[in-house]
Amino acid sequence: MKIRTILSAFVIALVSSACSDFLDTSLDKSQTGETIATNRGSIWGFANAFYSPIGYGFGTIDSNIFATASDEAQQTSAQSTVIYFNKGMLNENTNPLFTYYKNYYEGIRAANFFLDYVKDGKGEELLAQNRNLVTDKVNYERDLQSLAWYKAEAHIAKAYYYSELAKMYGGVPIIESFVDNGEMVKRSTYEEVVDYIVTEIDSYKSELALNWNDFSERQGRFTLGVALAIKARTLLYAASPLHNPTNDVKKWEAAAAAANELITNTDLSYSLASDYGSYFVGGNSVASSETIYAVRRAQSNSMEVNNYPIATQGGKSGATPTHNLVAAYEYIGTPDPTNPYANRDPRLTASIVTNGSTWNGRTIDQAAGGSDDMARANASRTGYYLKKFLTDNLNLTQGQNAQHNWVAYRWAEVLLNYAEAMNEAYGPDAVPAGYLMSARQALQKVRDRASVNLPKVTASDKESFRDVVKHERRIELAFEDHRYWDLLRWKDAMDVLNKPVLGVKITKNGEGWNYEVTEVATRTFYERNYYLPFLRSEIENSNNTLEQNPNY
Repeated sequence: MKIRTILSAFVIALVSSACSDFLDTSLDKSQTGETIATNRGSIWGFANAFYSPIGYGFGTIDSNIFATASDEAQQTSAQSTVIYFNKGMLNENTNPLFTYYKNYYEGIRAANFFLDYVKDGKGEELLAQNRNLVTDKVNYERDLQSLAWYKAEAHIAKAYYYSELAKMYGGVPIIESFVDNGEMVKRSTYEEVVDYIVTEIDSYKSELALNWNDFSERQGRFTLGVALAIKARTLLYAASPLHNPTNDVKKWEAAAAAANELITNTDLSYSLASDYGSYFVGGNSVASSETIYAVRRAQSNSMEVNNYPIATQGGKSGATPTHNLVAAYEYIGTPDPTNPYANRDPRLTASIVTNGSTWNGRTIDQAAGGSDDMARANASRTGYYLKKFLTDNLNLTQGQNAQHNWVAYRWAEVLLNYAEAMNEAYGPDAVPAGYLMSARQALQKVRDRASVNLPKVTASDKESFRDVVKHERRIELAFEDHRYWDLLRWKDAMDVLNKPVLGVKITKNGEGWNYEVTEVATRTFYERNYYLPFLRSEIENSNNTLEQNPNY
């Protein structure tokens, strides 16, 4: 990979990237090299720009969530890009996620550019230009503090982008400067990328803001909690079987310590939201103590358009949950033979529209002749519809909109990261010195928030508790872009993603319904798919210094 340095191309790339509704990530394209050097306001523009390419999970693939690439959901439309994942068709010419590779390197370049722009006191000099440092002392000191925060944030942004790239590709080129010296940067190993991420975070975490409670206009910028969450997730992935084939326990200890660092930080005040279902709806997540980092956008109805039942005017069915997932929700109490969705983990009702439930102002009836007859064109093939993230009964024909915030990091995930790493490092019940709780206690906090009536976790050894953790992540983090990557890092994908996608066939039975489990689609996953392929064009642009992942 060659480092690009043409400023105009850099600016255009950033302006064309997706922008946050809460951060102005656009740049003034009318500026020249001369005017930029003397414009104090450009500091803030460049400090915002490296946020522009951050992933917004509601449009990852087919303008929808990435759950359809896993066993969580099936894309309704036959003309879908996710088919390349579902059928193992990824290759060096076709990788639907490669746009993120390019976007994330734009983010890294933006961070490097900003750091270069303000280095060696140049930022402080610009802030002091053309202002009275006596009468404007308060604003000047505020600007100096902002500059210090933004420098640290640029390093955390690089850590974030590299963590996402490593998740998808393993080792990638590490670009540390915006300055072009003609060098073709070779691909670093996965371990080197992880070390780089951890070093960036550990070196600059103390310079980050704790929160933006007193700066509402800065909501959406990185904080200490975000940096520690990135580190904890990165080290969890690094300790997992895909990257830790010898099961080196020290890697699990490092992952547990990273999660513990966040959990025990008394300057931070994260906690689980009281209600799981409402947390994901509208703007609730932004104000919640559970949210560590959310990607914000302007109000829209694209998620509702893409995922409301086809029988709802304006709906397209979209990403429909699978019976594979629905069957995994535990029963609370005695199963009801007339209603398989009754007396279940309440996260089922919060996340998935099941037959017989109320959604969009009506009872969902998918039997022949019902309001949501499955024989209808583009109706759900699985017998389920997505509920999580969606605002109920939005009037799509009149263009009614709602808020949708993509929660990239939240407290429940941190607790589950901690539970997994602690179990692998120390077992389910050990609490070493300096740690607040055991793996079991952390996992139980997540389950208790869902319902204190969930079955008691009885697994007593590391191996059986591992299965419990995997189950809990599947349920708690459903549709949040974790499942596919979890299956990869656990090395479970060859098994799980080669099994059929299941749904239910629904028939009327008097006042109720009968349900028959059916096969909806087949899936194919190859060993090579544990890493995504680099595009051939990117390899050629690097003069073949970028080494392709195996077997592509």
